[in-house]
Amino acid sequence: MVSTLADRPPRVRAAGGVLWRSGDGGRLETALVHRPRYDDWSLPKGKPNSGEHLLQTAVREVAEETGLPVVVGRRSLRTRYDVRDRTGAALPKDVDYWLMQATDGRFLANDEVDELRWLSLTDASALVTHAHDRAVLADLGRADVPRAPAVLLVRHADAGDRANFEGPDALRPLDRHGRAQAQRLAEVLPLFGPGELLSAGPVRCRQTLAPLAERLDREVGPAPELGEEQFQQDQAAGLALVERLLARTGAGPTVVCSQGGAIPSVLLALGVAGQAVGSAPWPPSAKGSVWALGGRPGTLAADYYRSFDRHATAP
Repeated sequence: MVSTLADRPPRVRAAGGVLWRSGDGGRLETALVHRPRYDDWSLPKGKPNSGEHLLQTAVREVAEETGLPVVVGRRSLRTRYDVRDRTGAALPKDVDYWLMQATDGRFLANDEVDELRWLSLTDASALVTHAHDRAVLADLGRADVPRAPAVLLVRHADAGDRANFEGPDALRPLDRHGRAQAQRLAEVLPLFGPGELLSAGPVRCRQTLAPLAERLDREVGPAPELGEEQFQQDQAAGLALVERLLARTGAGPTVVCSQGGAIPSVLLALGVAGQAVGSAPWPPSAKGSVWALGGRPGTLAADYYRSFDRHATAP
């Protein structure tokens, strides 16, 4: 008997966070929640609401189950396992996790979670009920990559066809779709707790960050080194800027808006290969996309967000 895609059960999608904080003596601690409905100890997670990107789902579920404000860090693992529907049939389930730093707040018991415990990774791994959660806890404990990005490298949003614009290309503005992409970036990027905002010179780059700047009440500073023409003339200067930003600590990630003629070359120079995210030889850089970068060149944590559209899911 041959099965078709229509015969296969739909995947259940969910997202959550693995929380962390610095405990006594700087010890890394993480949070587990107890769900009385299942009588288990697990990581906070849940299913997306209509119109949510999974990153937004993860932050919302953490807030609902723990009451704790968080800053999003790097993408963690995707766990896969089966759950049962109302008829008892097995359904495959995917859960995407992000590392999240708890910044403040106090846990309050609620309908879904009656207890939260901050534990060392060793104690959390011993207490957690499900084996797949242990893999996520182990990822939190990695020492070879940072827990949060230092740079959010954005390609400008859609600006129509160059051939249809009369005037210097540097003045070509965002089109209707591009303005919607810029608004979407302004909704999602604050979850990372960004610090400085920088942009290459073209109008479409500055307009891409304008809604985010308004939301954060920040100015957008200049980064001419990452404009296409300037980068082609002096790649070393553009790379040096990105490396300086990667070395910053403690101020939140810098958001930098650049262009498609610069971003893939920057990523390759930093050691991000195209094969890491697909079959193309160059790292992708769709309009309105974001690369979340952290660590040192050659050993980067590099998360690619092609889109934060409400219908999009994490890759």
